[in-house]
Amino acid sequence: MGSNRGHNHGTEAQRRLFVKGWAAATGSERERAGGFRRDWDGDDARRSFLAGIALALLALFLTPAQSRASELKQQTLAEWNDYIHSACLRTEERAKASPFLRISEPPERRARARAGEIIVWREGDGHAVKVHHGLIHDWAGSVFIPNATIADVFAVVRNYDRYPETYKPAVVQAKGRASDVDDDSFSMLFVQKVLFVTAAVQGEYKVQYTQIDPKHWYSISQSTRLQAVEGLGQAGMRVLPPDHGPGYVWRLYSFTRFEESDGGVYVEVEAIGLSRDVPALFRWIVDPVVEHLPKDGVHDTLEKTRNAVLERVNRQD
Repeated sequence: MGSNRGHNHGTEAQRRLFVKGWAAATGSERERAGGFRRDWDGDDARRSFLAGIALALLALFLTPAQSRASELKQQTLAEWNDYIHSACLRTEERAKASPFLRISEPPERRARARAGEIIVWREGDGHAVKVHHGLIHDWAGSVFIPNATIADVFAVVRNYDRYPETYKPAVVQAKGRASDVDDDSFSMLFVQKVLFVTAAVQGEYKVQYTQIDPKHWYSISQSTRLQAVEGLGQAGMRVLPPDHGPGYVWRLYSFTRFEESDGGVYVEVEAIGLSRDVPALFRWIVDPVVEHLPKDGVHDTLEKTRNAVLERVNRQD
């Protein structure tokens, strides 16, 4: 009983300390009152700082639970599979529809992309989808790469051995394992470091490419095995069994469309991830920050893909 009271007292003290720091960092009466409303395209430095605090808080409170029941539940997986099945049906319908790209509806978004803007949006009703002991994050984005062909884009996105250079620092290791005409498989270790938290995941993936016509392709990528890595780079480093660990990422799935037009290539990706749910007690603190991390990931991937393709095109010229 005494130890439980001490633990609760420590947790409450940590919570009060965090709330005080949160109010000081945001610096407005509305935010001090818990009304966290801001433009996430604004102050990148503050956003990164708050994201670091939120992830650090998550690690602090989730660590004791990891040894008890930190594993993917069958009901969670079943609900994920249902969601992906519906997403696959939408992708197949989109491949046959006109316009081919989501950013063509409305046309203004296509014009913005062609002008150089990377457009990112959340699919669905504006929130992560809550499932049994989990969250499904569904984000999409589009970028235009001028003076490029689909072959130029494929030379980058299908060159898995160069991922650590193309997508650094998020990708630490990557290796292509097998490649057919339209089917690839590869392995990848990606890492996200925020303050004293390191989330590292070793994964294996397969990708299937489908050609609609010479100017239109789409691909479907899915994780076939994901394993959390503890103590990355340390003497006691260990790779946990699949579906065990902190639950930052349980599953990954993505759909990518490629359209060659307007003197370049439009790349449009929908990235879907399954993660562990945030404990209800801390959701009010963590949600405003963690909800936007997948958005930043989609934007960063599209930007680095464009940079790598443009570098290749310029080198050829």
